[in-house]
Amino acid sequence: MVGKFLLDGPEDAPVTILLAHGAGAPMDSPSMTATAKALGAAGFRVARFEFGYMAARRRGERKPPPRAETLNPEYRAAIAELGAKGPLIIGGKSMGGRVASMIADELHASGRIAGLLCLGYPFHPPAKPEQLRTKHLAGIETPTLICQGSRDEFGTRDEVQGYGLSDRIEILWLEDGDHDLKPRKSVSGLSAADHLKTVAETVTRWVDGLGR
Repeated sequence: MVGKFLLDGPEDAPVTILLAHGAGAPMDSPSMTATAKALGAAGFRVARFEFGYMAARRRGERKPPPRAETLNPEYRAAIAELGAKGPLIIGGKSMGGRVASMIADELHASGRIAGLLCLGYPFHPPAKPEQLRTKHLAGIETPTLICQGSRDEFGTRDEVQGYGLSDRIEILWLEDGDHDLKPRKSVSGLSAADHLKTVAETVTRWVDGLGR
């Protein structure tokens, strides 16, 4: 760890990816660690950070997740502290990606970020498909890649296909993946490692296309 960040991938990587965690699990959860290492192995510099409430939990304080929009200033502060050289992609796991999506357009318009990467976007709370968190995604201008499990309880393939999302959003559907992008091998014949390989390959292709 360097300062407040967990870092993976080459120090001299041309592109940096900054990832925030989900509402209930820290930046070093097995899911985030595996994803960061897969992206690092693909040649990206990957930085993970924690919001204040999660850092407080490490100190023994019982802090519930705050409303996502109240974390926007913390995400902006993490970008400033990271001071990435070269193109920067922001995003995160679940709520972390949602927070990044709320500030993406202002940062992209000012040239501070190149794109947005969401890992398991929380389109709605589990079992509450009517409580959509997609209003701002209808008009987002930032190039966006969402990696989503097809059976994610926060937004399945069948549900999301009916949403009116911006044409700047590309969705990678991972067959039988859950909210952590993990498939049931007995159902799909695929493993979590297979899906992470697909994620890394897709992110590489997507980033390569951002400069065109």
